[in-house]
Amino acid sequence: MKTLLVALACFCALRTAVAPAAELSIYGTQFQLDGKPFPFTGVSFFNAIYNPAFNASSEVRREWLGQFSRHGINVLRIWAQWDNRRGFVDASPEASLYHPDGSLRADKVARLKEILADADACGFVIELCLFSQESYAHNIRLDPDPQDKAVSSLTNELKPWRNLVFQIWNEKSLRTLEMLRVIKANDPKRLVTNSPGFAGDLGKDEENTALDFLTPHTSRQGAGRTWEIAPSEVASLLKKFNKPVVDDEPARNGTSKFGGPKEATQPMDHILHIHAVWQAGGYSVYHHDMFQTGYGTPACPLSGIPEPDFSAYHGAVFDFLANRERYWPAGR
Repeated sequence: MKTLLVALACFCALRTAVAPAAELSIYGTQFQLDGKPFPFTGVSFFNAIYNPAFNASSEVRREWLGQFSRHGINVLRIWAQWDNRRGFVDASPEASLYHPDGSLRADKVARLKEILADADACGFVIELCLFSQESYAHNIRLDPDPQDKAVSSLTNELKPWRNLVFQIWNEKSLRTLEMLRVIKANDPKRLVTNSPGFAGDLGKDEENTALDFLTPHTSRQGAGRTWEIAPSEVASLLKKFNKPVVDDEPARNGTSKFGGPKEATQPMDHILHIHAVWQAGGYSVYHHDMFQTGYGTPACPLSGIPEPDFSAYHGAVFDFLANRERYWPAGR
């Protein structure tokens, strides 16, 4: 394993030396990276900017990216705002890219840029969620003018990185179109999406039409057999809006808190679910349950990183993702 990780890290370093920054783009309902089909396959890593283990050094970060890549992952979904009071891994009042007045926390933005550079070197895309309903619910929020200031400043700061997409909210739709206009005014080519609400909320037509691609949180276990329901929801959005659809944080597993399942789930639930979404023409971001339990709980690795091999449950799903080329639908 160590030899493989070192080899992958060396590959990342070589890519940095010989290749320009990669650019994610959209062709119809599909993603492309530098003009070639890109099988957008993500994992939730909300605390990535604020996790000490992941950010120990560029070399360490690239080793982790290599491990994710070996397990089929090429997208990290990370959050700009991780300052909620729910006790999530690495959450704190300082875990945000923004000051209350809308100015940016320079040290946090600098770290994000380091992550983007390492991600680009390793062939990864970053899905950056700008604001979270979890923080908003705790009255940790920016007023409209500071919010626009923060979005404008961040858009300009991150303009060089084309392996980056913006997701305006996690599970909320408030001033979405206003912030979309701010982003596009500063960087017209930046791809922008939004997670409009809780599980099963597929968004409003006006917003879905304006966004570059869609990232709803599809229905979870309370609605029934997610591996049948979610692909149908994804297919309906693809047909109606003719743009890429990412099943963003599907189904969930582990803890029943914060919208998690009330009954035990199986890895095969997720494998069937993800494959059916692929067949429907969509993409997926696998949700790791460690964030809702926190350090010191059985579901959370000591590193605070969503380690693919940490548990047999996650290992089964990541083994499937590692074999994506074998199971990816023909013709996509």
